[in-house]
Amino acid sequence: MGYKRILLKLSGEALMGTQEYGIAPDIVRHIAEEIAQVATSGVELAVVVGGGNIFRGVKAAAKGMDRATADYIGMLATVMNALTLQDALEHLGIVTRVQTAIAMQEVAEPYIRRRAIRHLEKGRVVIFGAGSGNPFFTTDTTAALRAAEIDAEVIFKATKVDGVYDSDPMLNRDAIRYQHLNYSEMLARDLRVMDATAIALCRENKIPILVFNLFERGNIWRATCGENVGTLVTTG
Repeated sequence: MGYKRILLKLSGEALMGTQEYGIAPDIVRHIAEEIAQVATSGVELAVVVGGGNIFRGVKAAAKGMDRATADYIGMLATVMNALTLQDALEHLGIVTRVQTAIAMQEVAEPYIRRRAIRHLEKGRVVIFGAGSGNPFFTTDTTAALRAAEIDAEVIFKATKVDGVYDSDPMLNRDAIRYQHLNYSEMLARDLRVMDATAIALCRENKIPILVFNLFERGNIWRATCGENVGTLVTTG
């Protein structure tokens, strides 16, 4: 295996598939199967999931809602996604724990760093919900923060495209995909795969980021094995 402990970042939008809103059960099942393959191999896997398929705080704030309130609603959306993913994984026999940065004891554990690490050591998949528990921070930043806290070796940023491009490949057929970047290049070229705060956290803690296509079956497994499946962002 290429890695022993991984932090997988999933966007909320990934869970809705081709729908305009909500959760697509077939997509969740596909993602759960990919995660299960890794988890049963002995690799320790934690997941941070976004909430954009249900509610995006930034968009709501742009329409006049108080930004902090909008972000808290977005955090609750991530918990809904976390519980959905947990259910799909447990149907596959994968022992899973959801930990939330906002206390909601009836449905999930509170986030406790040492407990999260212990779950990973016991082979459980840990899903982090409710972002960082603070408004004005994205779930990308949460992924970088949690990866540093649990000593993850890498962040897998699973997206709709197969890496980082010099321009939007959906709009420009001649866009060039990078195989390797460093954090400074990503910031200087304004390549918005993750927000600047998340990239700065990864750079400071020397956590590489691997960006790849979530929807190509087997990609999470191939990435775990160290294969070249996307764009790797490192310090050098």
